[in-house]
Amino acid sequence: MPVPSELYRPPLGLLTDFYELTMAYAAWREGISGREASFSLSFRKNPFDGGFTICAGLEHAVDLVERWRYGEEDLAFLAAQRGGDGAPLFDPGFLAALRALALEVDVDAVPEGTVVFPHEPLVRVSGPVVPCMLLESALLAVVNFQSLVATKAARVCLAAGGAPVIEFGMRRAQGIDGGLAAARAAFVGGCEATSNTLAGRLYDIPVKGTHAHSWVMLHGSEREAFLAYARALPSNCVFLVDTYATLEGVARAVEAGRWLRAQGHEMVGIRLDSGDLAWLSQQARRMLDEGGFPRAAILASNELDEHVIQSLRDQSAAIAVWGVGTRLVTGHPDGALGGVYKLCAVRSGPDAPWEPRLKLSEQIEKTTIPGVLQVRRFRHPGGEALADAIWDEGLGIPSPCVIADPADPTRRRELPADAPGEDLLVPVFRRGRRVWRAPPLAQVRARTLEQLSGFHLGVKRFLNPHRFPVGLERRLHDLRTRLVLEARRAPGVERVP
Repeated sequence: MPVPSELYRPPLGLLTDFYELTMAYAAWREGISGREASFSLSFRKNPFDGGFTICAGLEHAVDLVERWRYGEEDLAFLAAQRGGDGAPLFDPGFLAALRALALEVDVDAVPEGTVVFPHEPLVRVSGPVVPCMLLESALLAVVNFQSLVATKAARVCLAAGGAPVIEFGMRRAQGIDGGLAAARAAFVGGCEATSNTLAGRLYDIPVKGTHAHSWVMLHGSEREAFLAYARALPSNCVFLVDTYATLEGVARAVEAGRWLRAQGHEMVGIRLDSGDLAWLSQQARRMLDEGGFPRAAILASNELDEHVIQSLRDQSAAIAVWGVGTRLVTGHPDGALGGVYKLCAVRSGPDAPWEPRLKLSEQIEKTTIPGVLQVRRFRHPGGEALADAIWDEGLGIPSPCVIADPADPTRRRELPADAPGEDLLVPVFRRGRRVWRAPPLAQVRARTLEQLSGFHLGVKRFLNPHRFPVGLERRLHDLRTRLVLEARRAPGVERVP
């Protein structure tokens, strides 16, 4: 299987926001490039007003980190940047440092296909501050988008109730790379196949497709178009029946199906792409059954999402396969996951102790969590997820563990001492050396399905989902509270009345 790096062949050191380069330059000028930092990538709110998020994009993020460098054209571009006085913005010595930069960082991350929740660290990057800063935007771009689409796909597949879902969205995606990343993330979220042929080759995703209205319009009649398609692809015929009159199209498909059967082949099915999909699918099912094709599947498309699919199933629509495009690959109606990348701890060098850092905000959800963060998932004896504890590796995690809600410290919960648990962040890089091997994408997809099966149905419902318990380990919560109080008492910081 081709590796994802085929998509990322050029040097991508400039794939960062410019302020990260100016901060890196300031750190170099100040002589603190050797100072170490620990950053945490997390998000504040589940997308789609849902009860969960599916983590995705790690393999692409790892590929970016592993191949991160600055080419000569990149350095020439930076050398040409000018400050307000017209002089070069960057010292040649800094550009030479970028040329030799090695990303000797530790990266820990949640495996793709894992169910995650707000405030939990998805990726932790620790090491020299300059490479940690430079990676921010690229990591966010990859993890934010793919996690958004994987979550949407998981919701769509839940609505489909086990029926196959095919990702149909390349032409509506945010550009070529967006289409490829969305196809990959949709597969991680549970889709069975994609219409994006390049994504199929790059990521070993099954590819599926029917034909377009233009094929029917190219011929003198619908009957002629269907028969021509049947002659060309006798073992792969799904006829699009709504170019003119949908039910007449179903009748023409039955005729083509009989011709195929006479040649020793079977019609796979028909596709509906407009109109009242519930009623039309029921009428089409009756016509196919009466015509002798009870096994012919009805595939539906046309601006579908989890809510439309659930409604159609509630109306007993006779649809066996769902083709979902625009609203899947764009993460409709949410534009982004909203992930953030925040500094949580610093130290003077690799052997020094970590010092927690906190960003204060008037909005409690924007006040960061200090420390070198990890998250542990506890389970009931039967295996169902019980609660998640965010903890600081410097403080450790006691047993029994008490967690406090990050947004409401009065909400606390003691977890049973005998509750089994696992830490979600796993080592990916150590001092710049990759120590993690990406599993096959089919295995990642299977992980998503397995993970979702381990959560209560209330977490997965679309309307007013149950809020899964996630909290700060008590000592971490106390540390955060102390740092908030100290920050509010600091000179120049307005005190809370």
